Amino acid sequence: MTSNRLVNLFLCWIGARAVLHNGWWLVVSLYMVVDAGLSPAQLLMIASAQGVASVIFELPAGVVADAVSRKWAIVVAHALMGTAMITTGLFPGFIALMLSQMLWGVSWTFSSGADVAWITDELNQPKTIHRVLTRQARWQLIGAAVGMIALGSLASVIGRPVAIVAAGIAMLLLGVVVAVTFPERNFVPIRTRRWRAAMAIARRGAGLAMRDRTILVLVIVTVLVNGAADSFGRIYPVQLANLGFPSDSSGTAWFTALGIAGLITGALSLYAVERRIHTEHGARGAMLLACSAGVVGLGILGLAPNLTFAITAVLIASGIAMPLVRTVTTIWVNRRTTSDVRATMHSFLAQAEYVGEIFCAAVLAAISGLTGAAGAVGLAAVLFGVSIMVIARRRYAGAGAAN
Repeated sequence: MTSNRLVNLFLCWIGARAVLHNGWWLVVSLYMVVDAGLSPAQLLMIASAQGVASVIFELPAGVVADAVSRKWAIVVAHALMGTAMITTGLFPGFIALMLSQMLWGVSWTFSSGADVAWITDELNQPKTIHRVLTRQARWQLIGAAVGMIALGSLASVIGRPVAIVAAGIAMLLLGVVVAVTFPERNFVPIRTRRWRAAMAIARRGAGLAMRDRTILVLVIVTVLVNGAADSFGRIYPVQLANLGFPSDSSGTAWFTALGIAGLITGALSLYAVERRIHTEHGARGAMLLACSAGVVGLGILGLAPNLTFAITAVLIASGIAMPLVRTVTTIWVNRRTTSDVRATMHSFLAQAEYVGEIFCAAVLAAISGLTGAAGAVGLAAVLFGVSIMVIARRRYAGAGAAN
């Protein structure tokens, strides 16, 4: 398989998965409230249970991908993901939904590091992989927008439960496509003493994360930024509603339109920096730009005097800060990681995301109870500001030093 065909296959899969995942989640978000009748407390319990399950399984799943197979880890992810999606639509009870959402979280742990590791090794072009990963992020954003429109429309015609189950079946079939079409020629699995080898992989990954100061900084930034991003995602609708954003029956359509505008902005932002992030200097500059956009966007949102300022702030935060930080971090860590622990290292990064969402979001939730949505958004902006200082300090400390 030629390099172009391999990249096209990977990007088509990324886009199709994003269509199904994001469209399904849009429908499920409404399904759990309207059809299942869950209370806010139950929704938060489900979110917490899913986060805990993901944290527990993330590192073991990454080690499995490094020890056994990246391709088959992705196939397992599709099997678990499709099963979770289908059971969500079939069983609307609280306990069943909690279990299906926990399985959904576990399914992503098998794919979160394996996909980047697979395309990096199979393509075997270190000087151009950053462009592929940037295009991957753009395809995810475009697929998300298409999925929100397509599955949202489908659900309005055939009903939410049926649309949810249909998306799950399609996700299972997409896993079959991966099993049949994805090659795996540049990966050598461990066939003897797998348990001992897996533990060695985990130790080498942890050692690299602690030894490489740049990776350690990126892990810290990931914790801070994802805590801020998760809180932003939960709070900005409240802030918009307080400033007059539609909250009646047309509100869902307006929020969907704003979400799609953010996705389009993100795709354009990624295209703008794609040619500049292949070096350490370029990646650092893009990270500083992204975190600065987070400070500006969240700062404006917290102080916005009217709806126009607030919508602009949301687009800056969701369309520039969030996608750039995640994509540049993935590319930067991927470039500094050796093949034998690549999936494990991306799993460490994913764990940092979950930790940020759990702990930083909990603190910001407490703050919001005292100061309101504006105060919590302001503190989220501070987290982006701290990230800027962490990155800038690493540049000064690492000047002329070996990494």
